[in-house]
Amino acid sequence: MTTLTVTAKGQITLRKDLLQHLGVHPGAKLELHKLPNGAIEVRAAPVKGKIADFFGILKKDGQRPVSIEEMNEVIAKGWAGEL
Repeated sequence: MTTLTVTAKGQITLRKDLLQHLGVHPGAKLELHKLPNGAIEVRAAPVKGKIADFFGILKKDGQRPVSIEEMNEVIAKGWAGEL
């Protein structure tokens, strides 16, 4: 069991191992569900969005065009949580 401390601002910090267990990374969303007797359930929120939201995300100013093979490699690493 993990014990967390509530700050004066009413915040808590989840340890890295808990975040990895949930499969989340910085910027990800969590869902909290209130359960009976003061318990809560924490889950990673489903990723929402459209493929169009990702167009151009890999291109940086002055960067050469990225090949399909390079895109596929980055996509695979991203879905595996390696980025």
